[in-house]
Amino acid sequence: MTILKSFLKMLLSFAPWLFFLIIAQNSMFRLKLGIIGAAVLTVVMAITRLHRGVIMWVGILFFTYAIVAVILLNNMWAVHYMGALANGALAVGTWVGMAMKRPFTLEYAREHTDQSLWNNPVFLRTNYFMTAIWGAVFTINASLAWQRSIQPAMPAWGYETITYSLMVSAMFISIWYPEYLRRRRKAQAE
Repeated sequence: MTILKSFLKMLLSFAPWLFFLIIAQNSMFRLKLGIIGAAVLTVVMAITRLHRGVIMWVGILFFTYAIVAVILLNNMWAVHYMGALANGALAVGTWVGMAMKRPFTLEYAREHTDQSLWNNPVFLRTNYFMTAIWGAVFTINASLAWQRSIQPAMPAWGYETITYSLMVSAMFISIWYPEYLRRRRKAQAE
């Protein structure tokens, strides 16, 4: 699988969250539009099996909550802390999934891994490692969003730069690390 193809597949798997992140900014209209669009994408992707596992369930639960709190009830607390709530939901879902022995990356990694390797300790360890990377990114981003909501310590662009840099780094690691292990395993076999 090429790096570009892997990157695009990863973007697709986070499409509802990325849609929400990009659209739901700077106005109540955009926030509501971002919530509705992300909720629709989550459901469509769940039905078509493009979205599955922990990340799918976190999306369904979070965007259902957001529809009720923001769109139906106009809850300003939820509006004010939406960034922290979104990242927090992803962080909690990631860590709970790992505690339940269901790291979310496993659902996606199995797509392009021979079934005979699914219970291989290296395959499982790799997915726990990668899911932990994502869990750390979501946790840090939730903390940054919370801090930004209560007492900003830097300009908005500083928070966004850190948040996006962490996300891109996690994507890079998620693409690079399994490929690195494959090449290493192949070299050892030769």
